Amino acid sequence: MLTLRQLKYFVAAAELGKVSEAAVQLHISQSAVTTAIKDLEEMFGQSLFDRSVSGVELTPAGRHFLSHAYTVLSAAEEAMRPPPQGIAISGLLSIAATYTVLGYFLPNHLQRFSERYPDIEIKLQELQREAIEDGLVTGRHDLGVLLTGNVTNGEIACETFFGSQRRLWVRAKHLLLDKPEVTLADVAGEPYIMLTVDEAAYSAMRYWGRTEHQPRIRLRTSSVEAVRSMVANGQGVAILSDMVYRPWSLEGKRIETIVLKGTVPSMALGLAWRSGAEFTPAMLAFRNYFRQLYMDPSHALGRQRG
Repeated sequence: MLTLRQLKYFVAAAELGKVSEAAVQLHISQSAVTTAIKDLEEMFGQSLFDRSVSGVELTPAGRHFLSHAYTVLSAAEEAMRPPPQGIAISGLLSIAATYTVLGYFLPNHLQRFSERYPDIEIKLQELQREAIEDGLVTGRHDLGVLLTGNVTNGEIACETFFGSQRRLWVRAKHLLLDKPEVTLADVAGEPYIMLTVDEAAYSAMRYWGRTEHQPRIRLRTSSVEAVRSMVANGQGVAILSDMVYRPWSLEGKRIETIVLKGTVPSMALGLAWRSGAEFTPAMLAFRNYFRQLYMDPSHALGRQRG
């Protein structure tokens, strides 16, 4: 019988990429996580993870299962939450979000939030990170939803809710898929497709800069679909987060992913606001929505700064 505990253990292992780290975060034994995953795989009839000495990586079946696991856990959490008491929360909430957040993360959450708080009116804008920071400081926006690792303004406070692992994208049957371990040194030998939108190139060069290697850039583009097509057609490789990953290009060609050995950080996503700002009830409701969804211990994601 499928249990919520099994789903929580599976999600923690999927997000952290290591069964041992999932066990630590969940405060349980490693064998309990391993057993839960094996039981799920037996019920599902397919492998959910590929195992290696460096950790675990979701199979295509595992990626499919993960999206449904999130839905089930969120629904269970919602069902167990007591109905709201007292006066309904209302007001206008000005939210600014970056391109990647708005395109791959936020719409579903906005729908769910609006269903929970129908009397809160949301004014939404897509802006670059610098414009969001300026808008928060000057009071044009209440909250920003962005990649918190890119925030530089000292007047901005952030809370990170979601960490999306960065992996190497390669075409199907790429030679690097046969290597037991792949590092940035291996990637440096391949033509590289550099995504530029939402400061992706800046983030990439920060972790490349900590090594003696550099990417051999073949193309810089602001289009995720262009990256996807170039990689799928064997024109280069890319390192991007799981949040924007899709296994097929627009031409229907397969894209595989590889967990890199070494320090390639996850893409951190969360909320930002002006330090010292007084939170309105609508702002608190929006922040608490994400806290409840992602800062449960089973998600192992909460990380705060500022």
